[in-house]
Amino acid sequence: MLATAPRRSYARRSTPTHGSLPVYRGRFASEQAERLLWRAGFGPKAGGAAKLAKLGLYGAVHSLTRPARRGLAGPPPVLETGKPLAPYDVWGNDVLWWLDRMVRTQAPLIERMTLTWHDWFATSNEGVNSQRLMINQNRTQRRLALGSFPEMLTAITIDPAMLTWLSLSGSTKTDPNENYAREMQELFTLGAGNGYTEMDVREHSRALSGWTNSWNQATGEPQDFHFDPTLHDDGIKVIYRHRGRFGWRDSLRLVLEHPDHPRYLVTKLWSYFSPEPLPAADIRAAAAMYVSSGKQIRPLVEAMLMHPLVHAGASMVKPPIVQIAGMLRGIDRYIDTDAWVWESGLVGQTPFYPPNVGGWDATQWLNTATWLGRFNLTSQMIAAKQVLNPSTTKLTADARTITDHAIAFWGSPTLSKQTVAALRSYAQSAGFDAVSADWELDQYPVIALNALRALVVASPDYQAC
Repeated sequence: MLATAPRRSYARRSTPTHGSLPVYRGRFASEQAERLLWRAGFGPKAGGAAKLAKLGLYGAVHSLTRPARRGLAGPPPVLETGKPLAPYDVWGNDVLWWLDRMVRTQAPLIERMTLTWHDWFATSNEGVNSQRLMINQNRTQRRLALGSFPEMLTAITIDPAMLTWLSLSGSTKTDPNENYAREMQELFTLGAGNGYTEMDVREHSRALSGWTNSWNQATGEPQDFHFDPTLHDDGIKVIYRHRGRFGWRDSLRLVLEHPDHPRYLVTKLWSYFSPEPLPAADIRAAAAMYVSSGKQIRPLVEAMLMHPLVHAGASMVKPPIVQIAGMLRGIDRYIDTDAWVWESGLVGQTPFYPPNVGGWDATQWLNTATWLGRFNLTSQMIAAKQVLNPSTTKLTADARTITDHAIAFWGSPTLSKQTVAALRSYAQSAGFDAVSADWELDQYPVIALNALRALVVASPDYQAC
């Protein structure tokens, strides 16, 4: 099992607050900044946690939610073929295109929130069958990542990839499709069976009818998505006991005004930042903050990232693609192989291909299959040129030194005393005390170091944050 931090209580009245939510007031040093960068990004580059810690909690969170730069830094992807990515046209290049953004981003929270919205409004290219439409949806989610949730819901509802995925395009007054109406309530805004009935699903589907598209004869891809009033059911509908000739915008307005929506949104959003449930009083406070802000996401995220449970609560398993991006960032490596496409599948999370409309199940991040996949990531992660050659590398036969080198290779991630001790024990077990030949003294420490690099990132401490 993964080691977890002990639960800690906090006093609402005595704890300074951000809005009406409690704020963490404990130590904020490199270790805490590192956790923040994993929860709200893709982990730190070497030295990044110490740099962020100097800003203090408020400064650190605001630097993430209000980044000075939003571009990419570092060399663009070049694969073994020497050709640039073709994310619209070549299988797997869409995944590499996004992974590259995770690795090179200068605004990690924006990119991490884009991943959150991708999971929230889970759309798979298995059903859309257009990398172009999927990437366009991804750009919309990035643009609106910390903005207005109503604006996000509106944009995603009429997004061509979503219109295709949940069959809203082609839903007509004579044959309304209930897929989007159901998932809009069950997964996007209210929660399964919470505050709506089967009649509400049917009436929403009528209100949402009228979207259509044509098809590109050359590529076979859908195109020209638009609303056709002649296909829309303009009759009287009754939604949540409200009666009217509701259209698609009314459908969204009604679900966003539903009294159960704020609670659902803050509870689901919180789950992306902490494995522990938000206390009931904090749920009420966060819901009130969300409503009073005009349903803005940024202030809510800022308050959540300052909450005591984020910094002093239980550890959280890193999502697989987050760990892949974080490992690359930790060793300052960029996208130079297409291996990450199938590697992401082995560890259980390939972007643009969630398993279903409910997104990925975070409780399944670690199991007997994905654990092996995560361990084997290391062999792909450490490129051949980075594997130390025992015949040419000189290293002191000292367990402490070898262990320190192995940890430093990954950007010096925070590890518990128990994990460091176990790594040193492994280094010592390499048999330094028993060897006598010069070649053994030269090569055994290097062989041990190569193995220790894999063990560092296979440790429970590294798998969680």
